[in-house]
Amino acid sequence: MTAVTKVENLRMEFGGLVAVKDVSFEVNEGEFIGLIGPNGCGKSTTFNCISGLLNQTSGKIEVFGTDVSKMRPDEIQRLGVTRTFQHTRLWREMTVIENLLVPQREQFKPSLWNSLIQGRNNPPEIERLSRVYSTLDQLEVPHMAPNLASELSGGQSKLVDIGRSMVGDPRLLLLDEPVAGVAGPLAMKIFANLRKIVDDTGVSVLIIEHNMDVIKNADWIIDLGPGAGDEGGEVVAKGTPNQIIQRKSSSTGIYLKNHLRKNGFKKD
Repeated sequence: MTAVTKVENLRMEFGGLVAVKDVSFEVNEGEFIGLIGPNGCGKSTTFNCISGLLNQTSGKIEVFGTDVSKMRPDEIQRLGVTRTFQHTRLWREMTVIENLLVPQREQFKPSLWNSLIQGRNNPPEIERLSRVYSTLDQLEVPHMAPNLASELSGGQSKLVDIGRSMVGDPRLLLLDEPVAGVAGPLAMKIFANLRKIVDDTGVSVLIIEHNMDVIKNADWIIDLGPGAGDEGGEVVAKGTPNQIIQRKSSSTGIYLKNHLRKNGFKKD
């Protein structure tokens, strides 16, 4: 399989706190990978290092064969990496369609005006509109196009945020708790749509999520922990859901095991 990203001996220190301790893993093309663990165990910090928001203390991160360890977020995005955050970052005074038209690579820049002006140098407007409506169709929410972002529910905002990350035809999606706080049925709809997109397009997804109904369907799981802060930041286990639940050292694996048993789920 083709490696989309390789993380080797990633270490991130904040003063005396070691948030991520020599973490290594790979994400291959077309894989849906779950990154799990207790709150504060280093999951979002790992995302921030991969996406360029943080410069790691040591270790190496490759994306599509390019060492991105010292690259800016916008440079990494141009390689085909996009991400979402725990809290949605939509322009509330704009419609859904307008939010999706803002170039994804400008998401780290503070000026909406600059984003819109620079967007004129992107593919022609008709082509961009076509991509946006295609993305809304994939997420099964084309009816939301004219709605203001301020009118959306929490779950709908999450969908639009995911849509923004998909408009630029990414090759790797980093999704930080995309269904957190979303009601069960909508959460599973979001997951089902993401799973279909992965299967249909070959895009790779690395997802941080506490919803075990989502994680149990991942191709592969990376479990960070065992605890939070100084007691976290290590790879406790890697494997399929069934392999993870066999690891007695993984508190998240135990939680997942109980969830699977309760719901009568079995995955090879």
